[in-house]
Amino acid sequence: MTAAFLGAEHASGTEGAIVDALRDSGALTISLVAESDGAIVGHVAFSPITIDGADIDWFGLGPGSVAPSHQRQSIGARLIEAGLARLREMGAQGCVVLGDPAYYARFGFVSDPALTYPDVPAEYFQRLVMTGPAPAGTVAYHQGFSAAS
Repeated sequence: MTAAFLGAEHASGTEGAIVDALRDSGALTISLVAESDGAIVGHVAFSPITIDGADIDWFGLGPGSVAPSHQRQSIGARLIEAGLARLREMGAQGCVVLGDPAYYARFGFVSDPALTYPDVPAEYFQRLVMTGPAPAGTVAYHQGFSAAS
């Protein structure tokens, strides 16, 4: 799925390595794929996050990708919706995402100045409360997000 990130404005080129590191460490809570003619054309991952160092049953969405030849067909949206539904079934408290606010608003994500992720524009870091109150603090993703390609 590396091709899905070519030319993406904020892609690091390490997205595949991140998914592998999350899987290898057992931190890939949800991993969904979309197939077409036996080939994987989309993927979305969800993994645990901490807020101020505490695990409070919140998760991070990402990386997610759709093959360039299959983009603009709602594949990514359907994967995200299915992943969020599974998180709700699991009793997750909420989810965060780092991405385009105009895109993720359709799923209910909003920017919240009380919940931060260092060194990124605040409007691109968003949260979705599934149950309970909205948390406050600094978010940290799993160490697998430090993986290099």
